[in-house]
Amino acid sequence: MKTAPLVLIIDDERKLVRSLELALKGAGIDARGAFDGESGLKLAAEIDPDAVLLDLRLPQVSGMEVLAALKATRPDLPVIMISAHGDTRAAVQCVKAGASDYLTKPFDLDELVHLIESTVERRRVAEEVAYRRRLGTSEAVIVGDHPATQRLREQVARVAASSARTILLLGASGTGKAVVARAIHQESERRTGPFVEVNCASLPEPLLEAELFGAEKGAYTGAHQRRVGLVTLADRGTLFLDEIGELAPPLQAKLLAFLENRTYRPLGSAREAVADVRVVAATNRDLAAEVRAGRFREDLYYRLNVVPVELPALQDRGEDVFLLASYFAERFAREEGCAPVTLGEAARRLFRAYSWPGNVRELRNLMERLTILHPGQTIEPLHLPPEMRPSEPEHPAAPRRALPERLAAAERELLLEALARARGQKGLAAQLLGISRHALKRRLKRLKVG
Repeated sequence: MKTAPLVLIIDDERKLVRSLELALKGAGIDARGAFDGESGLKLAAEIDPDAVLLDLRLPQVSGMEVLAALKATRPDLPVIMISAHGDTRAAVQCVKAGASDYLTKPFDLDELVHLIESTVERRRVAEEVAYRRRLGTSEAVIVGDHPATQRLREQVARVAASSARTILLLGASGTGKAVVARAIHQESERRTGPFVEVNCASLPEPLLEAELFGAEKGAYTGAHQRRVGLVTLADRGTLFLDEIGELAPPLQAKLLAFLENRTYRPLGSAREAVADVRVVAATNRDLAAEVRAGRFREDLYYRLNVVPVELPALQDRGEDVFLLASYFAERFAREEGCAPVTLGEAARRLFRAYSWPGNVRELRNLMERLTILHPGQTIEPLHLPPEMRPSEPEHPAAPRRALPERLAAAERELLLEALARARGQKGLAAQLLGISRHALKRRLKRLKVG
């Protein structure tokens, strides 16, 4: 990941190019120079710049021709045209041809630095919003026919169509809160806006605040450039805050203030900003108990708990486990380019009897694993993890061999799974298992695996 913007300067004035390279690098902007259009186009293809400073009047290949060539291969690339002539007509032509801005020589260095930073930042925000929009249109299907699942779908439809600005999803870990949050977004009037997701437990407090609300350059150690917050990116869309119970008290207060008036202040900024965002929060904690214990703000809890949606555990959804298993089998078969696995009758009995402590997430991971290891096969009990199978009675004639054999079988299965995930690359498989490559080779040889 680039830590500073990379700018390509294309100008036939060599002294100007060299001085701009030094000046921009002093301002924290990486810069590379080319002295004619042909070499500039070649260098642009090599270094993939974040922006281009392009002289309008170049020898041989003109600046307008270079601009057209750049926009043909990189339509999203910001190109700032520069010229010694204050020609308004030329500036209009450049903008019509795709230039992001136009500067007349001589120009103020501070103005140039600000223009480059804001231009690159606008492009980065546009890319991030486009990426978040793609996430928001990803599949969000609530699979199942059980009455509890039908009630959940009906509740999602009502909540999505409502004017509620805050929604709280409750349920055990793995019940599918992220899928429900996306379903709410996709069934709402905000479906054309971005869907932005953040896990509140994944980042330390200072970074999470910057991630949520943004930060100005230099606002904290390591803030080398301005950061646009997820609240900004979610404007006119949906912000999904997963694991809201993990939010630190100072951030709880800032989130409450944002929910109350929809205004926020990025780190290091003196100005407030406004965002039109629906907030969907999720937790597997008992927030009421957290409030009583003093770990979660009571006012924030009541602000979030306006429209609570309870997600049922998988073990309470009856035959839905088979519909979900089939759904995931088809999905992972498409991804792997193979036939889907099917459940044999004995495996179905084990699926029905199992308690699924990890809920839908556990089932999803299992079906992915079975698809990778046993593509297109009928799944039998021997393919399933030990915790799903009934304990095997030891034969009196060979009491000492039963456990070692089961241990070897489990180890063999783990090795095969790691190799499948690593696409046969033993070095990567060893990393996944947390062992050295030599240790992996010894185990493969001992267990006679591939």
